Amino acid sequence: MKKTNNRNTKKKIVSAAWRLFYEQGYDNTTVDDIVSESGTSKGSFYHYFESKDALLSSLAYLFDEKYEELIPEMDDGMTALDKLLFLNRELFRMIEDSVSIDLLKKLLSSQLVTRGDKSLLDRNRTYFKLLRSIVMEARQKGELSADFSVNDIVKAYALYERSLLYDWCLCNGDYSLSAYSGEHFPMFLSAYFKKR
Repeated sequence: MKKTNNRNTKKKIVSAAWRLFYEQGYDNTTVDDIVSESGTSKGSFYHYFESKDALLSSLAYLFDEKYEELIPEMDDGMTALDKLLFLNRELFRMIEDSVSIDLLKKLLSSQLVTRGDKSLLDRNRTYFKLLRSIVMEARQKGELSADFSVNDIVKAYALYERSLLYDWCLCNGDYSLSAYSGEHFPMFLSAYFKKR
């Protein structure tokens, strides 16, 4: 039970922080604001995060929360390709609607210079587990080309998503991330799937 409480406390802190970062900006949000908004304590905050800057890498966990919300929305009638495109579309919509581009830039740049854990590459994230299960299912159903391994496809999917995020940040969000991905991601992924 203690582990669940710890996870819930951390989740509250992360969710409150990102909500505040979006509403009032990263620089205008204090640790006190986060503690107040999350209904936790400063001790709890510093138990999980050494500083406000340490929260930047937690954006990956916010993405994972979104994936967990989306899992029940995928029905058995969807192909693996449909599921992958659905997850991408919904995540990118969430990013456009609730993550400031400046914060996304900070996260992506922090992943380039960090010496420790690179949260976006953590294979234990819900993101990678979900992708792997969808691609494994596609392999079992014979939906995939035999030319690529499950690991190749999962890596390519994650790489393509990250490249779209980086480009969107480089362009300062001057186009719709979800619309652009909706046009181009199906073409990219179709190389891995058998023609219908």
